[in-house]
Amino acid sequence: QVQLVTSGGGLVQPGGSLRLSCAASGFTLDYYSIHWFRQAPGKEREGVSCINSAGSTFYFVDSVKGRFTTSRDNAKNTVYLQMNSLKPEDTAVYYCARRSGRFCSSGVDYWGQGTQVTVSS
Repeated sequence: QVQLVTSGGGLVQPGGSLRLSCAASGFTLDYYSIHWFRQAPGKEREGVSCINSAGSTFYFVDSVKGRFTTSRDNAKNTVYLQMNSLKPEDTAVYYCARRSGRFCSSGVDYWGQGTQVTVSS
């Protein structure tokens, strides 16, 4: 069955880096877009970035542009979110989700379980 396993979260100091992984199984990643979301305490879930099947990336939060990079390795069936220059406001549970098709405009049909990212000194 389709599974998305999110990992790589943790506690990091401001200015530090983390790389999140979203390992896909049960389907061929090549044909799907993957979206990263996050949910901070007391806030609604927000879309952070999306990478489509062609490898084009889109970022939906102005504050992460230039700091976060989304990439994919189809051979490993894994999508990554590289987060640099982390700020306390990046603290959230991060989720990956599968879009139901090649494009980031497709609806979300599967979610990963989430990984906690805490940015604090």
